[in-house]
Order: sequence, then C-alpha cells, then structure tokens
Amino acid sequence: MRGAPETISLIRPRSAAEAVRAFARRPEAVPLAGGTDFMVGWNAGVWNHAVVLDLSQIREWTAIKPLRRGVRVGALATHGRLLRHPLVRGRLPLLAQACAVIGGVAIQNRGTLAGNIANASPAGDTFPPLAVYEALVHTVSARGRRTVRFLEVFAGVKKTWLEPSELIEAVEVPFPRRPPARQMFRKVGTRAAQALSKTVAAGLLWRTRDGRVEELRFALGSMAPTVRRLPKVEAFVAGRKTTPAVVEQACRLLDEEVSPIDDVRSTAEYRMHVSRNLLRSFLVERA
Repeated sequence: MRGAPETISLIRPRSAAEAVRAFARRPEAVPLAGGTDFMVGWNAGVWNHAVVLDLSQIREWTAIKPLRRGVRVGALATHGRLLRHPLVRGRLPLLAQACAVIGGVAIQNRGTLAGNIANASPAGDTFPPLAVYEALVHTVSARGRRTVRFLEVFAGVKKTWLEPSELIEAVEVPFPRRPPARQMFRKVGTRAAQALSKTVAAGLLWRTRDGRVEELRFALGSMAPTVRRLPKVEAFVAGRKTTPAVVEQACRLLDEEVSPIDDVRSTAEYRMHVSRNLLRSFLVERA
C-alpha cells in the first residue's frame, strides 16, 4: 500500500540548456512543470524516492510570443496567462475558453499547457481546441530539437511518443487561415467548475459562398484513450450542405471514430449520446 510522501531528489536547472543536460544525465527523472497532477501523486506516495527535474526556474520557457501566423506558448506558460492573453482571446478563443474551465483559479495559475500534454490524460480540456487548431509541439533533448504534430504526441492513456530525455519546450498554435463561419468549445462535467470532463469538444467550420461545408474540424476528449479528431465525419460533410439527413449521418459516423468507456465519472452510453448531440448542435443550420 502506498503511504504518505517521503523524500524526493530534486534537480533544479536555471536554464533550458542546463535542463537538457541534466535530463540526459538522469533520464529516470520526472519532469515537473506546474505540478498540479504531480502533487496529487506525491501526496499519495506515488513518487516516493523519485528523482524530480524541477523546470520552474527556466524563465525563457514562460513566454507567450506572437508569431506571424500564430502563437508560441512556452512550456511553463500557465493556463491563467493564456486565458487572459489578448491575442489568444481574440484569435484562438477556443483555447482561451478551455483554459478558463480547467480546475479553479489556483490550478489555472499553476498548471501549464505543455505539462498537460506531457501528462497525456484523455480528459485534457485544452486538447480538442489544440487538435482543431492543428497545434505543433516543439521538443528539445541532447540529440537536438524536433517538431511533432499535436495529435501525434499521444500513445495512449498517460503515454506519449516523447523520446527518453526529451522535454517539451513550446507549443505552437496556428491561427485559422481565415475566420470560421462557426466555432465551438464545450465541456460537459458533473459540475459547472472543478470537474473532470465526461466529454469535451471543439469544432471549427468554414462554408463556401453557396452554403456548403468547405472544411470541418471536430475533436473530442474523454471519448477514447487519446484526444480524437473525427476524420470520417469531417470528410463526409465536406462539400455538402448540412441538411438534417447529412447531420444525422455525420452523427452515425461518430460512433465509428470513438470508443468511450464506463468509469466513475460517466457511462460510455451517456458519453456517446452527449457527443452526438454536441456534433449535431454544431452542424445544424441556424436561422
């Protein structure tokens, strides 16, 4: 039985370069960013005697930098800073909305976007917005830097394809190429605040001049081992008007793309029902 927290070994680099060197020397170390999930595990004794790589002193990773076509979010930028950032609120509103429903204010002011990605929970609230914005994850290690498409980071529940001794240094979130005709973020939980998602969704939709769907991007969290875009649904509606028949067929196709489970928060049946309704309400024509 796991007991109360005991001593951990702490490595506290002062720069990104120092962090990379330290992680290469101690690949068994547990990277620590905001620590909102780590502290829960530590209090339960999960990390007893662990080696912890505390990244909190790396100032260059706290920045949120505007790019010509998007925003570069440093690995230590918090959800609180993101939801208050004028460029994020104005050009990436789904991300700002997601950050606003993560825990309470204390969690938002500690938790980081990159830390959530590395934690790889299926219920990450920011993940559907990052999926539809087609974010890029920038990593660094002793072997150099690489860029990974956001959806290609995840290997399963609490698992990623990050290489040994590889750290996330930033997340790049592109702006949509032009304003969408419709956009949506929706979290469904047991409570209005401080609850893990039963399901969480984000969508972007562009239309042609004659009212057909030019492009749909729709993503769901808490519905599979990892966040999922819905390629069958997206391909089916492309080039079509969202008539009732098209919308209902899109909802049927959703069943082929996700595989939720029964757990302590919800049932698979409920998750499927709610997710179909979210997709339906997003696609349906409004007067």
